[in-house]
Amino acid sequence: MSSQTHAIKNDAPAGYPPQRGFLDKLRTGNRAVLEAVQSLGLLTVIVIGSILLSLATPVFFTRINIENLLYSSTIIAVVAIGEAFVILVGGIDLSVGAVLALSSVLCVGLPLQAGVPVWLATVAALGTGALIGLINGLNVTAIRIPPLIATLAMMSAARGAAFIYSGGRNIAPVPDVFVNVQAVRLLGVPMVILFTIALGCVAHFVLSSTRFGRSIYATGGNSVAARLSGIRTNQVILAAYVISGITAALGGLMITARLEAGAATAGVGAELTVISAVVIGGVSLLGGEGQIGGVLLGVLLLALVQNAINLLNVPPNYDYVVSGLVIAAAAALDVVRRNFAEAGLRRRSTLRKDETGSQQKGAESAPSTTPPAATE
Repeated sequence: MSSQTHAIKNDAPAGYPPQRGFLDKLRTGNRAVLEAVQSLGLLTVIVIGSILLSLATPVFFTRINIENLLYSSTIIAVVAIGEAFVILVGGIDLSVGAVLALSSVLCVGLPLQAGVPVWLATVAALGTGALIGLINGLNVTAIRIPPLIATLAMMSAARGAAFIYSGGRNIAPVPDVFVNVQAVRLLGVPMVILFTIALGCVAHFVLSSTRFGRSIYATGGNSVAARLSGIRTNQVILAAYVISGITAALGGLMITARLEAGAATAGVGAELTVISAVVIGGVSLLGGEGQIGGVLLGVLLLALVQNAINLLNVPPNYDYVVSGLVIAAAAALDVVRRNFAEAGLRRRSTLRKDETGSQQKGAESAPSTTPPAATE
């Protein structure tokens, strides 16, 4: 009797696949579950790292240090949000650091040297970022230059333009509005932090709840299939690069307010930090996978590492070693996660075939309920 009961519990009715639990979904490569596990893993690492740092130095959990940690990560977070759009469509943007610097010198230089109103200089800086993003997108979609080469060339050109415009010197003083905005607080929290969180929420909504967001994932997952299904993939890629250019220029405005000067040297090496934060956050370098929440956690993890280096008095030259190790670990993690997901998809396909086969066999072996035809 017990064996019969056990068989009944394990056999799902015909036409209904058996319900799989959390571990089964993880083993079969369920994308939502994998992304949730990765975000939870990042959060766990951040919590454990915070506890260890608090034990190593009592300064860590002070209000000033926590605020500085979040405050210092806002610029990278804003730029990383735009970079995530590009990587999600299967591209990459190495020009974000140079666009940041060009935006920085323009938003200060135009009012000081040309008498342009501050608001118009701000629009010009953001428009320059959008234009550079558009050029990057056209180089990738129309001319078919590989994204790595196209944005690498733009990185050099934009950085050179920033140095030419500024003459290689910092441009100061900045307009008062930048200093005033930087100092604004809401409920004791710097407005810059709240703005970054709000921007992340907007980006998450766009990617998860809009047609454009679904087109981003479809284009990065399989551009050919997306094109055949009616998605204008070239336009989607163009839009992603424009978004990246705008967020990089926005980062330039933020760093100008923080440094209180327009600097052509701002953002040197920022592209590597941004890309590593995006990949650590779970966005696949091959495109089509990832969430903005994970990207923000990746930024926070890198900020935690930098904060630990400062608090523990690690020699500055070790920063480069740590950055290289973090980028290598991020790339390795992305490969492992991709392989795990592909293996899970193969197992899921096998399970579906087995379920379909068992259902067909069950239907063939089931007794017919149709009454026999009447005979005269």
